[in-house]
Amino acid sequence: MNINILAIGDICGTGAQAYLARILRSVKAEHGIHFVVANGENADGLGILPKQAELLFQSGVDVITLGNHSYNKRQIVPMLDENRYLLRPANFGPAHPGRGFGVFEGPTGLRIGVINLIGRCELHFHADNPLLKAEEIMRQNEADFWLIDFHAEATSEKGALVYYLDGLSPRPPLAAVWGTHTHVPTADARILPNGTGFVSDLGMVGGVNSVIGIRPADSINAFLCGVPKFYTQADGPHTAGMVRFTVDSKTGVCSAAQRIDQFE
Repeated sequence: MNINILAIGDICGTGAQAYLARILRSVKAEHGIHFVVANGENADGLGILPKQAELLFQSGVDVITLGNHSYNKRQIVPMLDENRYLLRPANFGPAHPGRGFGVFEGPTGLRIGVINLIGRCELHFHADNPLLKAEEIMRQNEADFWLIDFHAEATSEKGALVYYLDGLSPRPPLAAVWGTHTHVPTADARILPNGTGFVSDLGMVGGVNSVIGIRPADSINAFLCGVPKFYTQADGPHTAGMVRFTVDSKTGVCSAAQRIDQFE
């Protein structure tokens, strides 16, 4: 049986969240989606609030992943401990609230493992090695196949991680790895030699007329004047960066990785 996984890039602000809520169920129906993972760490600008996480779940998202802004909104901390469908990077230290991976029920009882990781190159130097952490989790826990959201700055770090994991022997059933964080969609969706689907960055759900989801005037001010200022999320129209991965449920091998970006 083929399983279609939908990976959704960083959701930037409440307007973007409302846009996703309007379109997600029709996208799932049109593309035969069975399971949805979305990065929600920017749902409130920098961080996510419990009410926003609940709205994403109600909209049709199965698992929410986070990143370097996981704890910017302190209100989310209890939910990180209580809700196993809300993940923060697994390679944060063991004292951090929440969990970094989970195994979730998919169609016909399928066990779908999801891992959230954060990069260390120009982003989070105190995190554990993401390559080794991912391997450790997959070796020590059982799933029919694994999915990884790698929240990282450098495309080289993302590429190194997926080629390392794709080349492991014996190879865990790693179906797909995707990058988040830069908010810029990449055109390199592909299948690696041993069957792992990959894209360097999904992009974002955010304003089309923006600088990575931020009002252009705010970004110009930061680079032109150097004066600190709070960023404001851009208004619509919106775009949604998405990739559909098609996975063989018996082998965990990915047969297709296709961008299905949406535009308002």
